[in-house]
This record gives sequence, structure tokens and C-alpha cells, in this order.
Amino acid sequence: MIGRLGRMTTHRSPKPLADPDRPVERAVTVALVLATLAGIGWIVGMLYTIAEWPL
Repeated sequence: MIGRLGRMTTHRSPKPLADPDRPVERAVTVALVLATLAGIGWIVGMLYTIAEWPL
């Protein structure tokens, strides 16, 4: 019975693709932050427009 089980492998998972030292990923991170800030600004602008809308 023991001969059938075999040994467990010591497989390690591959390193993640995201490496903060790579400039492409830094550029993507900066772009996402800027897009998030632009989205928040747009939402705030819309709320301000609705709040100041003449009744």
C-alpha cells in the first residue's frame, strides 16, 4: 500500500507577474490612480451640479 502512494512533490508556485521594479507596472499603477482620481472628481462635480441646480 505504501509503494502505491509515492512521494509528495515539492512543487513551488511560480513567482507573481507583478514586480514593482518594472517600469511598465509602475506606469499602469500611476494610470489607475489618476483614473480613480478623475472618476472621483467627476462624481463630486456631478453632485455639486445637482446640489446647485436651480429649483
